[in-house]
Amino acid sequence: MRLGLQITSFTWEGGAPRIATTLASIAQAAETAGFASIAVGDHLWQHPMMGGVEMEMLEAYSTLSYIAAHTSEVQLLTVVTSPTMRAPALLAKTVTTLDVLSGGRAWLGIGAGGWGEDTEALGMPSPPLRTRYELLEETLRFCEDMWTGAQGTEKPFQGKHIDAARVLNSPQALSKPRILIGGDGEKRTLPLVARYADACSLRPVPELPQKLDLLKKYCDQYGRDYDAIEKTCVFYFDTSKVSEMLATLEKWAAMGIQTVYGRVPGADRITPFEILGREVIPIIAEL
Repeated sequence: MRLGLQITSFTWEGGAPRIATTLASIAQAAETAGFASIAVGDHLWQHPMMGGVEMEMLEAYSTLSYIAAHTSEVQLLTVVTSPTMRAPALLAKTVTTLDVLSGGRAWLGIGAGGWGEDTEALGMPSPPLRTRYELLEETLRFCEDMWTGAQGTEKPFQGKHIDAARVLNSPQALSKPRILIGGDGEKRTLPLVARYADACSLRPVPELPQKLDLLKKYCDQYGRDYDAIEKTCVFYFDTSKVSEMLATLEKWAAMGIQTVYGRVPGADRITPFEILGREVIPIIAEL
């Protein structure tokens, strides 16, 4: 099992003038501790669950590029991008650019989108859920075409929401970005995971074993290798409760969860990463 850091807050001591140096320190501490990846959310305002919309929030891919410049090994992704946040061509090009500049470490983390108070208030498209799922599937197919071959398929792409005359992508990504689909909806999301994803991000709900079983059935239906899809889950890395944390992670590993993304309280103090690197990561690496 591996750990992934999810950076959900940019409200640190010193305010905006200190965000850059604090972020670099956190990213480097996470990599040194043994975290396999670093993820950020993709919103324009801070989510109310993280403290309130007026709190500091950075644009996701600019942030990941900055993290890339201060690290050398961790994988980089959003958890997760909504298909309405960027035009599909811009999204694919943005992830490609991150991959090239990071030396092949970029993933595409994407889902149907949930909370959208920020984008709606700022005048961005806010279609209904059904439309977002349609756009999600088309975006997945479009990105696949952009990342195929030396420069994309270079063929037209026509869908209900995307109409591109020539799918050209130069430079091509160094390593085809892995696709993580966030969400565990049983009728729409899990079928998309089975068809298109390299990894999935699931919630730690009591029904988790049943959702994994259902994903396996969808994989059988679509001819995908269930074991080829990395199963991830979200968590809260409270370093004051290491024994409880290890017990939970061991239970999830037995279910088949391979990577756990989570927030680290007090991340800007760096000490929590030292604890996780010493008392958690070496142990779960054997699970």
